[in-house]
Amino acid sequence: MPGNERAVEPAAARATTRATAFGDVQILQRDQPDGVPPLPLTGERTLPDIPEENYWFRRHLAVYRWIAERVAGRRVIDMACGEGYGADVLAQRATTVVGVDANPEAHEHARLRYRRPNLRFERDLVDRFVEPCDDVVFLQTIEHVEDPGAVLDHFRSLAQVAYISTPNVLTLAPKGAERSGNPWHVREYRADAFHALCAAHFSRVEVYGLFHARKLRAHAWALRAGWDAIHPRLRLTDRFYGWFTPAIDERDFALRPEGTCDLDRALDFLAVCR
Repeated sequence: MPGNERAVEPAAARATTRATAFGDVQILQRDQPDGVPPLPLTGERTLPDIPEENYWFRRHLAVYRWIAERVAGRRVIDMACGEGYGADVLAQRATTVVGVDANPEAHEHARLRYRRPNLRFERDLVDRFVEPCDDVVFLQTIEHVEDPGAVLDHFRSLAQVAYISTPNVLTLAPKGAERSGNPWHVREYRADAFHALCAAHFSRVEVYGLFHARKLRAHAWALRAGWDAIHPRLRLTDRFYGWFTPAIDERDFALRPEGTCDLDRALDFLAVCR
């Protein structure tokens, strides 16, 4: 995967970052089903049905879909499930899925919006919820946790396999910075530190890197060719990204196993822990 992944997101998702960082605009989900209250975009979790947030939503959704193909016929707990879209994706393949989240608004939204016979939602803390299962899914949340080791030990006690993901601080943070500045993150990880954390609590750990693909990869090439200097001069920024960001889908991201890629360039890491 050529090029640095850091450069793509700021252009593709700048409007959302500005609004959530400074609180000058409240962005709500659009077109929710009757009786389902829309959730506001706060920066703590990603949401579907917000065009400005589509880059982040699809980046998360790509990983959920990859995991869904590997949990067919299994009992799954989606810890810190947030809005519930990921638990719904998992339930398309798994035997049963429980989405667990402590936030009352997110829990109520998920419970009302996503309804399948094999899917339910529970409001609880991820380090307290207990139910027999085969797999635990815990995506983009370990960086929010004060005691990640205790959480991983809890997951190991529940499941045969745990799927854990986190952003790569090397591509999330501004160039030269040690942290991204996200106020919700307690700690952020490089590939080696993330692997070591998981390996301290599981006997087998495989780490995958998430990279841009298809049109996001082409966009990265355009940035290296000088696109960021061209679109403002031509006054195309709002028009282009007003089209480009909502058009991103999960196929514009690809997971690659360690050993076949440079994890330092990855957007996110996914650890498959056994």
